[in-house]
Amino acid sequence: MKILVVGATGTLGRQVVRRAIDEGHQVRCLVRSGNKAMFLKEWGAELIKGDLCYPESLPLALAGMDAVIDAATSRPTDAESIKRVDWEGKVSLIQAVKTAGVDRFIFFSILGNHNFPQVPLMEIKRCTELFLAESGLNYTILQPCGFMQGLISQYAIPILDGQGVWITGTSSAIAYMDTQDIAKFAVRALSVPATEKKTFPIVGTRAWSADEIIRLCERLSDKSAKIARMPLGVLRAMRSFLGFFQWGWNVSDRLAFTEVIASGKTLDAPMQEVYETFGLSEQETTTLEDYLKEYFSRIMKKLKEIEFEKNKAKKKAQAKKNPMSKSK
Repeated sequence: MKILVVGATGTLGRQVVRRAIDEGHQVRCLVRSGNKAMFLKEWGAELIKGDLCYPESLPLALAGMDAVIDAATSRPTDAESIKRVDWEGKVSLIQAVKTAGVDRFIFFSILGNHNFPQVPLMEIKRCTELFLAESGLNYTILQPCGFMQGLISQYAIPILDGQGVWITGTSSAIAYMDTQDIAKFAVRALSVPATEKKTFPIVGTRAWSADEIIRLCERLSDKSAKIARMPLGVLRAMRSFLGFFQWGWNVSDRLAFTEVIASGKTLDAPMQEVYETFGLSEQETTTLEDYLKEYFSRIMKKLKEIEFEKNKAKKKAQAKKNPMSKSK
């Protein structure tokens, strides 16, 4: 199958590309910068320059495609706003897909978006789901709620470096999933008729609160975390302040998303029927314990190697200063 992947350089998008290529599909990636996407070309994907914010760039990218997997989303550092990318850009993409006659469309939304109308990204995801359902396309909507990859910078690295780990409000338990596992569902949906014109939660084996993740990281790293708690009111004030400035709009909207993980509402869903529908096995899904265990194992091994090399260099330097020490 010929697949166009949108958002292919992102944390999730690159795993979708890797999975699709491994399963023998022909993959084309819509990218804004060819230089930053060269690793995708090395994997075997075709690169085509384009941007969701410029609808005129989409028809050429869609030419000859059998399906589209949309994993794109705006970043806090992007010049364009969440509304411009995640709403206007997605509407343009869906319309272009319809015009191009590409029937199959896989869209990544967010679990529980209907519960947070005050959060811009969640409300936009909800509206995009509705727009897609009314488009006439043969769609599948997948709703993950958190990537395990994001926990490395949020918890693991600060704990290893002795830095503060920030927690806001009442921690929500979230069923994080490895993006490699999420990618399996996206690619599998293309070949399973039972997934057509339906919406599915795509979540990990269990939901974890921030405190539980911190305790796990402490155990695996043998280090104590420095926990700093930010009142939700302070976060809201910061978001309101940034909203006064155009350069702060994206950051402000992203800070609003923090209210989701600080709401105390669990983000999780039953997955038994989902696994059965997709023909996948939960036993093959990476658990959070295994994911972090592998990460800390690699990091601790690397740190030991660095420490060994430092001690070796130190002894060599001391030997040069005291050449007679070897003869004693």
